[in-house]
Amino acid sequence: MSNENDVNEEFEDLMGADGEPDEAMEGYADPDAEIDSLRTENAELRDKLLRTYADMENLRKRLERDRKDAETYGGTRLARELLPVHDNLKRAVESITDEQREIAASMIEGIELTQRQLVNAFEKHQITRIDPEMGEKFDPKLHQAMFEAPMPGVAAGCVLQVMTEGFMIGERLLRPAQVGVSSGG
Repeated sequence: MSNENDVNEEFEDLMGADGEPDEAMEGYADPDAEIDSLRTENAELRDKLLRTYADMENLRKRLERDRKDAETYGGTRLARELLPVHDNLKRAVESITDEQREIAASMIEGIELTQRQLVNAFEKHQITRIDPEMGEKFDPKLHQAMFEAPMPGVAAGCVLQVMTEGFMIGERLLRPAQVGVSSGG
């Protein structure tokens, strides 16, 4: 109660004998104007808070997307470096004759095993082959034309020969398939 009495006494001291504000009350604002000012400030702070929350939510989503991209595409440079290794192992396995298989079976088995391990590692990291079929329509997003040749009976713009298979990592092209394309008959 003493606090309430103290406040009342202070208020009476500031008011004149006629009940009108004294000179000491000049620094005090109109209560309605002050309430409006506080409401405006409250609205502004609420708007800033909501905008900051939205910015933080957008940042969280972007960072999550960047993390997933880094996880999927982070090994792109290493994968590009390993593609020639894959190509050489494939060529080595394809060039083995039956006679060589009989003579050096364990060595050839080791080469084939190494190639399978590399292919399995590629699959584990979402690296997939682009191996176009003969007669398939040339797709400049996936194929690189190494030559163009007229071929009777084959429509223009179709794959004639695959020189090197291509690869994708996730949804991105790692290396286009190198192909020969028909220019028509």
